[in-house]
This record gives sequence, structure tokens and C-alpha cells, in this order.
Amino acid sequence: MRITVLAGGVGGAKFLQGVRHFATSDGRSDEVTAIVNTGDDVTMHGLRICPDLDSVMYTLGGVIDTERGWGRAGETWRIKESLAEYGAEPSWFGLGDLDISTHLVRTQMLDAGYPLSDVTAALCQRWQPGVRLIPMTDDRCETHVVVEIDGQRRAIHFQEWWVRYRASLPAHAFVQVGLDTARPAAGLLDAVSETDLILLAPSNPIVSVDTILNVAGVRDAMRASSAPVVGVSPIIGGAPVRGMADACLPVRGVETSADGVAHFYGSRHGDGVLDGWLIHDDDVAELDGVTVLARDLLMSSVEVTASMVADALKVAGL
Repeated sequence: MRITVLAGGVGGAKFLQGVRHFATSDGRSDEVTAIVNTGDDVTMHGLRICPDLDSVMYTLGGVIDTERGWGRAGETWRIKESLAEYGAEPSWFGLGDLDISTHLVRTQMLDAGYPLSDVTAALCQRWQPGVRLIPMTDDRCETHVVVEIDGQRRAIHFQEWWVRYRASLPAHAFVQVGLDTARPAAGLLDAVSETDLILLAPSNPIVSVDTILNVAGVRDAMRASSAPVVGVSPIIGGAPVRGMADACLPVRGVETSADGVAHFYGSRHGDGVLDGWLIHDDDVAELDGVTVLARDLLMSSVEVTASMVADALKVAGL
């Protein structure tokens, strides 16, 4: 079986651990492809940083810092400290010494003319994630957030809003710079059209999953695919399990609930993409044409997460 997953950063990476476990358990040999959000990408200190791709790659490669949830385990910060001594900005975004090696290789390859999809494949040769990683686009696309600072509205990069301000500044809008001209990365549309199952990871619906869906041709390809699409709710009991999706959903008029996110994605019987929707026990969601299943969505172990994938197959009728 071929399984394709649309994913963001930390939550998507943890979900993909379960997908990989399911795909290789009980004698299975399923092929897993992850289409990863690149709207969070940013250039800092001359280096191209892809936070979501790196979180997925490090997690599946077994080198993620599990306490922080991002970056390399055993990280040191001498370069960050030295940059601070120079007064180099931005000081609010920390690059670890080990992590910088990834960004150096990526930046050198991009500067040499390699597309991000090829660069990602090359980086994965080192970490062997066991899952094919495809960036949503090889083109530059960055999410900015319209906020109010000192009484004036201005757009700041998503990373500044997320990391520096911890999403404490009310967002008035999200603007994906470059999204209107971004093309799907090499292999993405084939992965969607040739797969047997499409999963929407419990990632941020606004700045991760929807950003991928809005790359030209992706949403249409999913709707045209013969593969069922099953989403996993990132909202449990009216709050995100991790991250700050509750600071993003209201900006798009979406209720912070499993039902609200389901309606945001929409049913494939209408103008949306969902065929199935997994929600947490005691949550409620109802959407015409969409099969809803309530179960434990707390990814407490890789085995529990793998069982979520098994339930997604049941919902999909596979």
C-alpha cells in the first residue's frame, strides 16, 4: 500500500513515526510519502532554514531533541553565543551548532542551483528517515503574519510571531508570500495521484496543512485522486494538543474544535477534501459525506499512533 501524508512540524513528525511503524509492522511493507509544509521556511544569518522539514527528518532519523520537540539532541550553542557577543540579529532565533551543519549544506546546495526537493533527498541520505520527504514546493514561499506593533499594523515573518512573540500578538491575517506563484515540488502531484490513502496529519490546519493545499494544483489533485482522504483532528477538548493552533484558527473564522476544523477542510462531497475524520473520544464532529470516528488521539506511544493509522484505513474502507 502507498500512503501519503500532508504534515507540518512537531505534530506531523510524531504522527509520521506512527505511520512508519504501522507501515512496517505485521509483515507490511507499505510505502510512505510525507508532503511537508515549507511556509515556515526562513533565511537567518545567511542560512536557509526549513523548520518543518528538519523536525520531520530529525524525528524520523532518531536525533530530535525530545524535550524541546525541535532541533538536534545533544545540541550546543557556542555559535549562537558568539553571534550574541557580536550583537548580530536576530537574537531571538537560536541556531544550534549541530543544526547549523544541516543549514550550511542546504544553503550551499540551493546556491548551487539544486531544487529544495533534491536537497531534502540528499539530506535524508544521512538520516534515513524510512519515509520519502517531499517539500510542498521548490519555490520560495513564506508565511507572514499581520500584527499590530506600537499602534501600527505591519507584517512580520511567521517565525518572529511564533518564536519571538509566542503568538501573543493578535494576528489579523496570514499572508503566504510567493504562494500565488509556487508550483508543487517534483514528485508531489504523482504522490497524490498514485497513492492508495491520503492522511492529513494533526498539524496546524491554517499555517501547515492548508498552506500545502493552497499550492497550485494540490487541492485539485487530492479531489481528483481515487485515494480516500482521512484527516486527524489536531484539536482535543477544544484546545490544540501542542502548539498554538488556537491563535491561528480564529483568524480564518474557524472554531477551535474538532467540528470546526472538519468544516474548514470540508467534505469531498462538497468543495472540500475529506472522506473521513478521526476525532478524540468525547469530541463531536458532523459533516455531510464524511465518516467520523472517535478514538484516543493522544499520541502517547508509537504503537498508539500506529493504531490511529489502522483506524484511518477502516474509516477509508481499506
